[in-house]
Amino acid sequence: MKIKEKRSSVIVRMIFAIIIAIYVLFPFFLVVINSCKPTDKITENPISLSGVGIGQLFGNLRDVINNTHFLFWSAFEYSVIITLLSLVLLALFGSMAAWVICRNHTKWSTAIYFTFIASMIIPFQVVMLPLISTFRDVGKFIGIPMLQSVPGIIFAYLGFGGAMTVFILNGFIKGIPVALEEAAAIDGCTPEQVFFLIIFPLLKPVITTVTILNGMWIWNDYLLPSMMLGQNGKVKTLPVAVQAFVGSYVKQWNLILAAALLAIIPIVILFLFAQKQIMKGMIEGAVKG
Repeated sequence: MKIKEKRSSVIVRMIFAIIIAIYVLFPFFLVVINSCKPTDKITENPISLSGVGIGQLFGNLRDVINNTHFLFWSAFEYSVIITLLSLVLLALFGSMAAWVICRNHTKWSTAIYFTFIASMIIPFQVVMLPLISTFRDVGKFIGIPMLQSVPGIIFAYLGFGGAMTVFILNGFIKGIPVALEEAAAIDGCTPEQVFFLIIFPLLKPVITTVTILNGMWIWNDYLLPSMMLGQNGKVKTLPVAVQAFVGSYVKQWNLILAAALLAIIPIVILFLFAQKQIMKGMIEGAVKG
């Protein structure tokens, strides 16, 4: 009886998992199949596989890439630059901040840590208008435009992504023995050498996980770039460029969905190759923390 109950329980869970997977993947399925069809077939029946063809897909992608209203390569370049620079700075400054907060048991370090945690709870909609006005004023004060610029959007991502980065890294650092740092200090290492030679290499698994999670968020983010970069500026990320493209080609759904597919493909490939690393870093962080 117990074996039958276990088998039935496994079957129920498998069915439930399959239903959830279909629910999550169905929008992506619609984007893929409709990117392979002409517009008339999409408007006729978007769920049907009628008209789907590889040749049509490549034709749609070629038309989107060569379209002067979409500017795919420009948007792709800005997305790569913004994402990579944001991730490098988040990993560097986040790990340094997490280490200092973790190793300094003072009221100030505790207050700073809980400030990071509190910022994760505040919705973006609450701070988006003050954020824009503050960045505009700061840009005027320092003489460097913070809106519609790459440095401005990267600085914003440092602020919004720093909280989660510090939170995850702090839990991991707690599991690293302090004796390693004390031994390095006795050997004559400065605090900077202790961090970069001892601590930072040990953080590789969890930094990889944090980088991938932040990377998927930054690459797919639309709201913050649309507010800081604008719809009509020269600097556009792929999500903003796709939205602007929709405004130009409202009725050409094959091109619109092909543009959306181009924006999705890089991050999907990254996730497929890095999903094991994500789980590994999460598990190690949870055990050490």
